[in-house]
Amino acid sequence: MQLPVELLQSLQDLQGFSEESFVKVHEAGGQITSVRLNPGKKNMAADDGAVNTVLAELGKQAPLSPVPWCSTGYYLSQRPSFTLDPLFHAGAYYVQEASSMFLEQVVKKVLPLHNSEAYRVLDLCAAPGGKSTHLSSLFPKGLVVCNEVIKARAGILIENIIKWGNENVVVTSNDAADFKRLPGFFDVIVVDAPCSGSGMFRKDEKAIGEWSLQHVDHCAKRQRRILEDVWPCLKENGLLIYSTCSYSKEENEDILDWMNGKFQVESKRIMKEEQWGIIETRSVSGCPGYRFYPDRVEGEGLFMACVEKLGTASTAPEKGKKLLNVGSHGQKILEEWIVDAAKYDYVLLEEEILAFDRNRGKDIAVLMQMLYVKKAGIRIGKMIRNELIPDHELLLSRLISSNVNQFTVDLDIALQYLRKQEMEGNAAVKGWAAVVYNGFCLGWVKVLPNRINNYYPQRFRILKH
Repeated sequence: MQLPVELLQSLQDLQGFSEESFVKVHEAGGQITSVRLNPGKKNMAADDGAVNTVLAELGKQAPLSPVPWCSTGYYLSQRPSFTLDPLFHAGAYYVQEASSMFLEQVVKKVLPLHNSEAYRVLDLCAAPGGKSTHLSSLFPKGLVVCNEVIKARAGILIENIIKWGNENVVVTSNDAADFKRLPGFFDVIVVDAPCSGSGMFRKDEKAIGEWSLQHVDHCAKRQRRILEDVWPCLKENGLLIYSTCSYSKEENEDILDWMNGKFQVESKRIMKEEQWGIIETRSVSGCPGYRFYPDRVEGEGLFMACVEKLGTASTAPEKGKKLLNVGSHGQKILEEWIVDAAKYDYVLLEEEILAFDRNRGKDIAVLMQMLYVKKAGIRIGKMIRNELIPDHELLLSRLISSNVNQFTVDLDIALQYLRKQEMEGNAAVKGWAAVVYNGFCLGWVKVLPNRINNYYPQRFRILKH
């Protein structure tokens, strides 16, 4: 691997940079594999055994060790075929680069009440969904808006949000400037900004050929424009968490200095353990930031920092799109499918029933009025002649009742199902049934007298054999 000479020259004066070890770790090659477990995923076989089940199953494929800065993160000693693991498709874990999991430390240190307060959170550049699923778990009582402006990338974001299964998520596809329509709306904004990508050279050597100082400069200008566009929708004393997968100072510390001069901000220092190997840097104006070098940490290149918005912010809008409720009769039918059904609001949107926390209906109505919303809450299904035609989202969510019919399968039948092939096996139930592997739901089948219909979504099916 031949690293760009201009990149190495530009990093010489940065704290924590050692050219010799930096070059050596890139030349050594290899890939670090890490996953983050889903603490909210329902295990149909045990109320509290979801995480332990996943650890046991992953441990059969490769020894595990914890990611020190993430309570649910684990390194795998070798990379298995995730495509052929049904628990991956069930959303029991997310394959994520370990350095990015430092987001948990920022949230916990700056917002100690993150898991008990109803914060509004925006993940502005969200695809493919690593930080979005993490935020959804970190803010279980909050509302997490995941935005991806590129329509093609929004599809994989929605797929990963569906697999994760939390009802506190809204997916939008808007430009950063569109969020000016929501002044002072969000308590926390995460901007994992588009960047020159030097931190990913070990994972993608093709990125080396695309790197240049001109590209760094272009990215820095785009990052400033994105931050300026989204700043108005952050409320007073709200937090902005900024990150890139670039080593370049122009995209990191210089951006902090720009924010410090452009806006009224207070930078937040995140305490860390020295043995983690993360480097705390200071920009010219004294703003702290956190650098991940692959020769110092077990992970890829990353920069992350957090600032608080000072001064006054405009008032968030209160009126939104009118949402139609399913009514008491419809809600009574849903009680057969959903655990603690009274905790949620159910609305009709183009014949589909959506469910979300009843304390968030007003916020979701506002978002639907102001933005291009592609997904909100959990899609329950359609009601046809007093019968629910259940949706895939319902089964993968934490709303699903353990009382639904279950069709338990082994690995071979699970993979057959995920390929959307004709189903085999003896089902002891009739009608709609959850395909369950190792306690985790994969999707729906409908068991008829002479066949089993496979309802796994065509767009999610796996092709690998």
